[in-house]
Amino acid sequence: MAGESKGMRGRQTVRDMVLSMLAVGVVVWVGYLFLPHDADGDPVHVVEYKVAAASAKRGAPYRLLSPEGLPDQWRATSVGYQPAANGKGQGNAWHLGFVTPSGQYAAVEQSDVPRDVLVGAKAAGAKPDGTSEVAGRTWERLQGEKSRALVVQSDGATTVLTGTASYEELAELAQALK
Repeated sequence: MAGESKGMRGRQTVRDMVLSMLAVGVVVWVGYLFLPHDADGDPVHVVEYKVAAASAKRGAPYRLLSPEGLPDQWRATSVGYQPAANGKGQGNAWHLGFVTPSGQYAAVEQSDVPRDVLVGAKAAGAKPDGTSEVAGRTWERLQGEKSRALVVQSDGATTVLTGTASYEELAELAQALK
């Protein structure tokens, strides 16, 4: 009789485990149905940058540049302004990153640190590749192994447009900077 009791208990344990797993499966399935998920599978998280740019423009000690009038296909993905850390040798820094219409990355990096420091940090290893005339300014072109950059100095700051985007897309971004 003792053997029958153990066998019965074993079957009940397996049955209980299967019922528990079914219950958990139903809860997961119902949760999946009601949780929002992106239908087109686009992993890009778009951010609003205009308010951050306006705020940063008030605090920056140089003429901070942000784009105006870019087509909607330019999707901002990151934005930030870091004021200078007193006594630490770091300057004021503005960053605005985009996914371009062609699906590449382009960023506006602007700071009042020395030009070579900013270029070394944002376009490391890039070599001179001529110049581009955009919006009445001469931009230095830099080409790296995987990215490129346009660089200009004005109004007490260095502006680096960098990323995997083509020079044409970087020039389109430069044209929109105000």
